Amino acid sequence: MRLTASPHRETGRRDTEGMAVASFVFGLVGLLVLNFLLGPIAIVLATLALRRNTPRRFRALLGLWLGIADIVLLIVLMAVNGTSSWSILG
Repeated sequence: MRLTASPHRETGRRDTEGMAVASFVFGLVGLLVLNFLLGPIAIVLATLALRRNTPRRFRALLGLWLGIADIVLLIVLMAVNGTSSWSILG
């Protein structure tokens, strides 16, 4: 009897890679727009990917830190300008 890898195991691995990349992208985009929405999503996806031992650990960590930076940026904007948005044009 020969044991082979389950196809579900590979799908789970690809899912964690996708979560890590998505957290990075959401965190990066969140620095520019919708930081109040994309920041928490990036944090949740990065945490899930890290808990499931993603092979893209560095990308998940970047997504986590970018998500945290999104929240910090939101807090700073609210404290300085009294607003939750900002514009490159001033």
